Amino acid sequence: MESPDPRNLVPPGRTAHFSTFVAAVLVAAVLVSADGLVSFASTLPDLPAAFWTMAVLAVACDARPFLPPGRGQSSSAVFPSTCFTFAILLGWGLGPAVAVQAVAVVVSGIRMRHAPWRTAFNAGQYACSLAAAYAMTRLGPGEVYDGAALGWTDIAAIGGAGVAWFAVNYGLVTAAVRLRFGERWWPNAWHGLPFELLSTGSLLLLAPVLVTAARASAALVPLVLVPLFAVYRMARLTVEQHQLASLDPLTGLPNRKALLAEVNEQVHRHAERAARGESETRLALLLIDLDRFKNVNDALGHAVGDRLLVEVSARLTDVVAPPQMVARLGGDEFAIVMTGLTDVGEARALADQVVRALAEPVPLDGLPLDVGGSIGIALYPEHGEDFATLMRHADVAMYDAKHRNDTVAVYTAESDHNSAERLGLLADLRRVLEVGASGRADGSAPADAPTVRGGDGAVLPASAPLEESTGTRWWGRRRRRPRVVHHDDELIARIITGADPTLRRAARAVESDDAPAGGTAWSGVGAGAQPELGHGGADPTTLTDDDHPGAESGTDAGEIMMYYQPQVAIATGDVVGVEALLRWRHPRRGMVDPEELIRVAEQSAVMRLLTRRVVDDVVEQLAKWSAAGLGLRAAVNVSVRDLHTGEIADQIADRLARYGVAPERLQLEITEGALMADPRRVLTTITRLHRIGVGIALDDFGTGYSSLQHLRRLPLSEVKVDRSFVLGMVEDADDAAIVRSTIELAKALGLRVVAEGVEDERTWRMLHAAGCDAAQGWFYARPMPAEELVAWLARYRPLRPLGGHDEAEVPRRHAR
Repeated sequence: MESPDPRNLVPPGRTAHFSTFVAAVLVAAVLVSADGLVSFASTLPDLPAAFWTMAVLAVACDARPFLPPGRGQSSSAVFPSTCFTFAILLGWGLGPAVAVQAVAVVVSGIRMRHAPWRTAFNAGQYACSLAAAYAMTRLGPGEVYDGAALGWTDIAAIGGAGVAWFAVNYGLVTAAVRLRFGERWWPNAWHGLPFELLSTGSLLLLAPVLVTAARASAALVPLVLVPLFAVYRMARLTVEQHQLASLDPLTGLPNRKALLAEVNEQVHRHAERAARGESETRLALLLIDLDRFKNVNDALGHAVGDRLLVEVSARLTDVVAPPQMVARLGGDEFAIVMTGLTDVGEARALADQVVRALAEPVPLDGLPLDVGGSIGIALYPEHGEDFATLMRHADVAMYDAKHRNDTVAVYTAESDHNSAERLGLLADLRRVLEVGASGRADGSAPADAPTVRGGDGAVLPASAPLEESTGTRWWGRRRRRPRVVHHDDELIARIITGADPTLRRAARAVESDDAPAGGTAWSGVGAGAQPELGHGGADPTTLTDDDHPGAESGTDAGEIMMYYQPQVAIATGDVVGVEALLRWRHPRRGMVDPEELIRVAEQSAVMRLLTRRVVDDVVEQLAKWSAAGLGLRAAVNVSVRDLHTGEIADQIADRLARYGVAPERLQLEITEGALMADPRRVLTTITRLHRIGVGIALDDFGTGYSSLQHLRRLPLSEVKVDRSFVLGMVEDADDAAIVRSTIELAKALGLRVVAEGVEDERTWRMLHAAGCDAAQGWFYARPMPAEELVAWLARYRPLRPLGGHDEAEVPRRHAR
């Protein structure tokens, strides 16, 4: 049994109001056209051949109305009878026009299978429109065509009649749609207005020409079919252009613009239903990203990739049935809009169907191509109430699915690493880096710059005593006390000073005149000396500088600084180097967690700015230490993004040469994860750095992939045992065995071994027993700013292990 046409149905709950409106239109049509129809019956035998020609053409043309492709057949069809009936109205009055229009409407209704109520409503709507137009013509001095020539008043009357016809007709149709479907009145009316003006307006403007031609000869009337066809073509081209703007040219699916319009419309409808208290339904946005599409493009070319996208779009349309929408966003991204959901399980079920459809190989030129997909799901209203939010959350869920090696994921706030807070943090980081590097954005020094410059940018005398270096910061200006506020009103000055802890400390320092300039109280002696204050012995709030970057511009983004943690040779107790650790004191958040800082930066171009800043300042600090008679090696961590190009090698070579620092004084630490991202390009960059003379250390050894292969292929000088193993080696026999095995393997390959996370004496002694070369951790010292490191070195006394390697107690392996 054939299902009824949905265009002939009225949604439940709207029948009463809509039926009342239809009845009112029909009653108005009968009232305004009754007199004209009665007079038409009496004058029927006297009507000329031109009238009958127009009547026949009106009915015949409406038997096959012009239906522009891709638009609804109800509101957007072009009915040529409009031209003929309006011409009849101008030439022979309201009665003949209403009669001919009614016959044409009945014929077109039968042809398009309209319900009786729709046909009746269309006839009534046209009768009211013609009556409004006829009233406008009667406002003139008499009949429009009662003389041989038309005057300006006649032209004005014809124009007013056309405007009245269009306004009444379009208004009645829009009101009917609003009452029938509950759609927004003004947006929908405005959206369809251009098309209706072009098509219906052109037909109305042809009517006066047609009447004039009919007055001359009835044989001229059929010639109007040519301009009528031109009107049809214009309407068709207009719709096609509108379609092209909303369709993807490759697959023929709706594009991002169409998806935006659909989601906004569905969101509004869901909100309206919720406001009316109807059963709660949800809207789901599914974002699909093909997993191996780039491999196809790279290996077989973009032409094959395009054919693959067409095949994928066909599979998606086979799985997703109307009224759900499938759209292509660009590249290998697709989206699906689902409406009327009751729970997320329905969206997951459709996503699973899509995954199964995409899992089947796609045969192209005899080659089966495997292309899977990752799908992220965001629901309205739980995950967003507008297109932008739903789209972003679906994107987050899709990448969450990729990272978990899953196929489908629903958005959760925990997986959203790109929140507005993080974006703000990224913007602040970019600002502090750009402001801090404004004096050397191009990496060049002034023409009169000396060979060696201090961390504050000033000339560093080669004979500078060691103690003087403790008063400068590695990257900024000389460390000074914050300026004390002086105000004419003493009360205001006290309020300002009391509200700012930095100014409060500065005021106390001025009063006592004996406050330390960054010195720290220390406890303990020898290798176990620990600062009384956390994280390097310095209270982070004492690092405030009243003229730090950004203070002048009013856009304070905090300070980027480097802390240094000593690396100590276990056997001798000598300090052999330091690891440079990045720190950021944010004006609102305080000290930003280093892991969060790197996580925010490494997915954007800011990471390159950050690495450039770190390398510049660490090499400067090495030059400063060298001039002060302090020979330390500094290790710097670099990210995957830094190793994908040769830029970092060029930068390091330039900085080493400019500051006169020996290449072996600098060491770069890379992780195994960075190696796995793109081994070929990373190996090329590492090889260049090795040829320069820069040391390469493999950081976090044992936590990545293919460790033995990396040790064999890479030009390494050092291996760093990850702190996760070192911290547990005293209590866990497995961790101890891993550390010992790593040390033995590295020794066999001629590599130095550095252990991270040494925090107690027992771990220190076990590492010595295992033959580890060096260690770093809180057992020796916490990370500290450069000036405090120099002070620490002045107090440090090497601590050497006593006895042989067999003195350490090794934990027994637990039985399993």
